[in-house]
Amino acid sequence: MMAAGVLALGIASSLIVLQRGLQALDTARNLTNATQVMQSEMERLRLLNWEQVEQLEQSHDATVATDNGGGGPGLTCTREITDYKTDMKQIVLTATWRGVDGRSHSARMVTRYGKNGLNDYFYTVH
Repeated sequence: MMAAGVLALGIASSLIVLQRGLQALDTARNLTNATQVMQSEMERLRLLNWEQVEQLEQSHDATVATDNGGGGPGLTCTREITDYKTDMKQIVLTATWRGVDGRSHSARMVTRYGKNGLNDYFYTVH
């Protein structure tokens, strides 16, 4: 009887550990997908010129396409472009998703975009 109780406790503990491991795997997989989507969007934005970035900011279109970046079905990504200072924008990408356990997760990526390129960023940000 004692051996059966110890065996049942061991099996129950291993099932809990397995469940937590699968949740961690799901979170890591979704975080990787979110990071790939955000990095792809950042690279796309870096190819735009100053006028195109300003037009994108003024359009108030905050959604980022997640279908071509490998995002899962529940992954959403938004973009926020704001004036950081004269001739410099701050771009914030936020990805959100629900894990297999139903909990909400999010990741953010932030960069700055200088009107005159990296030289503007390195020599004017304090």
